[in-house]
Amino acid sequence: MESLSVVILAAGKGKRMYSALPKVLHPIGGQPMLARVIATARQLQPAKIVVVYGHGGEQVRATIQDVDVEWALQAEQLGTGHALKMALPHLPKNGHTLVLYGDVPLTTLATLQQLLAAANGGMSLLTDVLADASGYGRIVRNAGDIVAIVEDKDCNAEQKAIREINTGMLVLPNARLEGWLSELRNGNAQGEYYLTDVIALAVRDGIAVPGVTVAASWEAAGVNNKLQLAELERQLQLNQARALLTAGVTLADPARIDIRGQLEHSEDVSIDVGCVFEGHVKLGAGVQIGAYCVLKNVTVAAGTRIAPYSHLEEAEVGAGCQLGPYARLRPGAKLADHVHIGNFVEVKKSTIGSGSKVNHLTYIGDADIGSKVNVGAGTVTCNYDGVNKFRTTIGNGVFVGSGSMLVAPVTLEDGATIGAGSVITRTAPAEQLTVARAKQLTIPGWQRPQKKS
Repeated sequence: MESLSVVILAAGKGKRMYSALPKVLHPIGGQPMLARVIATARQLQPAKIVVVYGHGGEQVRATIQDVDVEWALQAEQLGTGHALKMALPHLPKNGHTLVLYGDVPLTTLATLQQLLAAANGGMSLLTDVLADASGYGRIVRNAGDIVAIVEDKDCNAEQKAIREINTGMLVLPNARLEGWLSELRNGNAQGEYYLTDVIALAVRDGIAVPGVTVAASWEAAGVNNKLQLAELERQLQLNQARALLTAGVTLADPARIDIRGQLEHSEDVSIDVGCVFEGHVKLGAGVQIGAYCVLKNVTVAAGTRIAPYSHLEEAEVGAGCQLGPYARLRPGAKLADHVHIGNFVEVKKSTIGSGSKVNHLTYIGDADIGSKVNVGAGTVTCNYDGVNKFRTTIGNGVFVGSGSMLVAPVTLEDGATIGAGSVITRTAPAEQLTVARAKQLTIPGWQRPQKKS
């Protein structure tokens, strides 16, 4: 279609959301509703995208910083027709404009492509068919084309039986826009200028208005309250789960997975219940993820197993690793192949070499650990002096006994062994045993204090 523009109406206050956050910024699938609509519109490769904003405008613009978006202010919310009029200065005189809504987040690219194709140089309107159309404007057709939208209160008995309703999304010819919008009147109970009134103007001017019906009602569903937002969130997650299943991922329960970003995967990936994926997550072949894990901006290589209740963020995990349960990888954690990270182990801003094990109740922060290292339970890299962070360096084949404190900056050379309970403050030499702990004493005759009666 020549010179396509997309206008997204996003000025509404959203009173029924009962929130200080502008309605179009409420998240669905991990991103603001408006951002999701913009992303879908961008796939149409329009000449421009114009967002009409109003309530909470500064917050909306501060959140949506897409460089390819133009902004039109609707200072007073006087209806959808008035909103589109605010966008007119941004639109070319020729071509077509697709009107979308910032609180209708799940319309698919395929449906919008159908809508554009149906316009065929003129107009088109997106409709829906409901089991109960009560309260909605009915679509009246003649020989297939739409000739009127009749509000529910104005319907006669025959029109009341119509189940096809208006979604508000439509394609308009730019050459007619200014004239039609100037003819809109606000003589209604709301005192607003309705964009849907251009349908009657188009019919008057002899322009056909074909209708395209959505394949599923959720594509045209808007959000006016938290209940509707939650319902669409579940629908989006179910859509994504079905896509994963179709692509060969094993899901223990497609109703219990949340993808709040992008999830890439290879073959034979399995995901147990209650897992959450945020940002960009990439899973290699044969990766297994246990129940109730959270992964955010993580790459996991082939064959790795992540046990339940593990939390990984901004981390890289090599092939054939074993993590958890209750493992935590914080930003900057980078594991080589065949690393074991066990229960209640936290790793932050550290690299761990191939075949190393950190299996129990341990904190590894700001450290570089070689291959074939064993870190005993209760070990802590003491990396922070209250002002600065320091690094711990552990060579290949090192054995760290349980309950050791490694006070950075410190180095454990290749093959070093650290006795359990040691506090290491200086370099531990290669291939030697280093023990740093107080001498054990027994005090003869000592008695434990007793409470005075």
